Amino acid sequence: MAVMTTGNTSRADANRRRILDVALAELLRDPDASMDQIARAAGVVRRTVYGHFPSRETLISTLVDGAVEALTEADAGSRAGVADPAEAVARSVLAIWAIADRYRLLVALAQRTVTVQGIRDRLAPLRENKIQVLRRGLDEGVFTSPLPAPALAYVHEQLLFAVMEAVNDGLVTAEEAGRSATVTVLTSAGVPAATATRLVAELDGES
Repeated sequence: MAVMTTGNTSRADANRRRILDVALAELLRDPDASMDQIARAAGVVRRTVYGHFPSRETLISTLVDGAVEALTEADAGSRAGVADPAEAVARSVLAIWAIADRYRLLVALAQRTVTVQGIRDRLAPLRENKIQVLRRGLDEGVFTSPLPAPALAYVHEQLLFAVMEAVNDGLVTAEEAGRSATVTVLTSAGVPAATATRLVAELDGES
């Protein structure tokens, strides 16, 4: 009986992961995608989707939480052991852009089921980490800005959302936007454009 239970649990976990993966793709394609659409795309009946997620809001909330977790891990991993604040910020933006589908999800849902304030609340730990790096850079003279670190972190956050919207609207490719957004984030913090461009080119060459 224990083996059967484990098997059933494994299948249930696999179904749940598949539903989340398909839901992410469907919501990126159509932010208003219904539970029926997601079920059909996942190859399961509607009841199966509701068995894992009692409502569309629950499903979306789970996806948003997963997106924020992935972004936070990417940010922390990219900055580990990096002493220079400018390099730390650049590595963070490039790492976040590498999982830009998560960011696209947040952008797509910002004005829909999940409120802008709800997303800001979820991003608070990630933002606090960015504030610490920006504050250190400002104290060391690596960054120069009339804005204090907390306000500058908000500017960077909104800048990334705006650039991703430009990608969604076909104004720039995701690859070009990742490098350009990183340079723009650095220059908005007072890093000379030539220095920012050179740093991003070096880091992008490592990948």
